[in-house]
Amino acid sequence: MSKAIGISIAGSASIGGKTLFQGLDMYLAPQKWSCLLGPSGVGKTTLLYLLAGLAGHVDFNGKVHADDAKPLAGRIAYMAQTDLLMPWLSVLDNTLIGQRLRRDKINKDKAKSLLGKLGLQEHVNKFPSALSGGQRQRVALARTLMEERSIVLLDEPFSALDARTRAEMQELAAEWLDGATVLHVTHDPAEAARLGQQIFLLQEAGLKQMEPPETPAIRPVDDPATLNCQGRLLRILRGEAA
Repeated sequence: MSKAIGISIAGSASIGGKTLFQGLDMYLAPQKWSCLLGPSGVGKTTLLYLLAGLAGHVDFNGKVHADDAKPLAGRIAYMAQTDLLMPWLSVLDNTLIGQRLRRDKINKDKAKSLLGKLGLQEHVNKFPSALSGGQRQRVALARTLMEERSIVLLDEPFSALDARTRAEMQELAAEWLDGATVLHVTHDPAEAARLGQQIFLLQEAGLKQMEPPETPAIRPVDDPATLNCQGRLLRILRGEAA
């Protein structure tokens, strides 16, 4: 993994004449896990598209800038809301698809080890149609982690998982992506409170940065400061006083 860098994104965006956000000014600190929450339709996924260079359908008036002033292309791993698995490839081959497309050296042992940590060791030769929704999401996570990029964009990566598996996958992802610059879109205040080293709320009124818990991430699920932050985030999302 190359050295992670900070990224700033500022401006306004609309799709089909509908404004998603305007006057946005966000800075993703290097080597930090940043969580972004907010209601549907305010442009959270659009921000990921803009950073990933996938926003051809978006009217964007602004600027995306890396601290080192170099293009982001080739330095980003992106996990979408849907798993986007290739139905004709096995779990193992879906995990390795990035290496195959780039004609890099194929590291099957590393992929199998990662899939084992994700609880998929018995499914490596299965096709996506034989997997549950949560298993497919874990394969998509494995594919993203295998890229070992310095910038990682995650769009609700744990949403299809049960509570126990979600906690375990959060811990694994945090360990694997230590040192990367991560932007993680989530609808779950508990997840943001547990993982976030930076926490942002994007609402119709604009972007607001929140103070994360003082305890280091990744935080215990029952950490008092984490639970307090979770409650504060939920109150704001519900329109209540923080």
